[in-house]
Amino acid sequence: MNTFSQFPRTFWVANTIELFERWAWYGFFMLFANYLTGSSDLGGLEFSQSQKGTIMGVGTGILYFLPVLTGAIADRYGYKRVLLLAFTVYVSAFIALPLFSTFTGVFLTYIYLAAGAALFKPVIQATIAKTTTAETASIGFGIFYMMVNVGAFLGPVVTLLFKGSSHLIFYVSAVIVGLNLLILPFYKEPGRGEGEAPRQSVGETFRSLFANMASIIKDVKFILFLLIVAGFWTMYNQLFFTLPVFVAQWVDTSALYNFFHAYMPFVSENYSPAPGVIDAEFVTNMDSFYIILCQVLVSGLVMRLKPLHAMTAGFLVCSIGMALTFVSQNVLFTMVAIFIFGLGEMAGSPKISEYIGRLAPADRKALYMGYSFIPVFIGNILAGVVSGVVYQQTSDKVDIAFRFAAERGLQVSKDLSTSAYFEEVARQVNLAPQELTRLLWDTYNPSSIWVILIGIGLFAVVSLFIYDKIISRKHA
Repeated sequence: MNTFSQFPRTFWVANTIELFERWAWYGFFMLFANYLTGSSDLGGLEFSQSQKGTIMGVGTGILYFLPVLTGAIADRYGYKRVLLLAFTVYVSAFIALPLFSTFTGVFLTYIYLAAGAALFKPVIQATIAKTTTAETASIGFGIFYMMVNVGAFLGPVVTLLFKGSSHLIFYVSAVIVGLNLLILPFYKEPGRGEGEAPRQSVGETFRSLFANMASIIKDVKFILFLLIVAGFWTMYNQLFFTLPVFVAQWVDTSALYNFFHAYMPFVSENYSPAPGVIDAEFVTNMDSFYIILCQVLVSGLVMRLKPLHAMTAGFLVCSIGMALTFVSQNVLFTMVAIFIFGLGEMAGSPKISEYIGRLAPADRKALYMGYSFIPVFIGNILAGVVSGVVYQQTSDKVDIAFRFAAERGLQVSKDLSTSAYFEEVARQVNLAPQELTRLLWDTYNPSSIWVILIGIGLFAVVSLFIYDKIISRKHA
């Protein structure tokens, strides 16, 4: 309890702001992959997996690249001003996004939304870094990460109630993030007085920005760390890019549906797209639920570990858990695998920000936190490739159904929605849709993507181990 009392009011205000921002973001983002690729008769846009990978990979990648600029701007012009701009962009983008159904329209509007998130991210993490000390950083970032996951859990839980209208999903997120405009007056930037004037002109800011960029590039220890962590984020992002699609396409959720139908009918009535089926996003959202329950405990267990040691162990457990989520069609197995993934995430992910916070000079916290998103940028770009081209070629149920129909010489109209197409293929081969799903699983082995994912994760683990043993100690 003494540790909690050491945090200033701004720490708690920042965590509350983070809670609502993550609520709004994950409220749509966890559903976004299936919204982009889902059947049109279920409210989806029927984009290909490759198109989905481009939108989510490049768009989200840009989100995590821009903090390199926005972090420096926030240091110069004040965190509070930047937060106000970020929330304004957020609200307008959430309102605009469902108005477009073409690839170009959705892609450009999503990039605009990403710009709002890019303004927000380095500011809030720098606030946490500035309001914690060496003694409180581990618990502080653990609390912060728990708040992230409270929001990440509540978002899909709420928006899935409105999945009957895809527009409402985005409007709910607009309202939730808009609540931060009411909280913002209570935020006081650490280290700067209220109303203090900007310290530099626009030109001076960007000249300083490029000078700072050159100094960051010279920090070999920092740059190598960022490149290694990019491998972790490539694997991690499959939780949002690929796993919801995989669960919707391949995993039998009937056991989970039957449990809730018997003991918690509210869940089976509101989180089920069809009898005997639970929403894929409800299943993948268990990661956030596990973190809410266990994050503070895990942070307490690893608080005495060096950040690099905690990250190495966490990345390894994460990689194993993520690979296992793609191995089975049994939803209970999937949920256990997500729990394993979550344990690794809880141990390793908060330590990334803590480690960078320790590396950063006191007067350049937001700048370094801005650059901390570079590996997330790279990870999103690569994750888009894995969840797009790679998933489409190895595991996409729609693509596999097309191949199956062609190999069997079936005559099925391509004008049908994807769900109607699959049902017609099943009818022509005298199988129920569930039986056809099982046949395709056994014949085409879509679970093989797990090998790629664990390979990416293990590459990051081995690289980080070498970094700790050689590079980190050499430059310590």
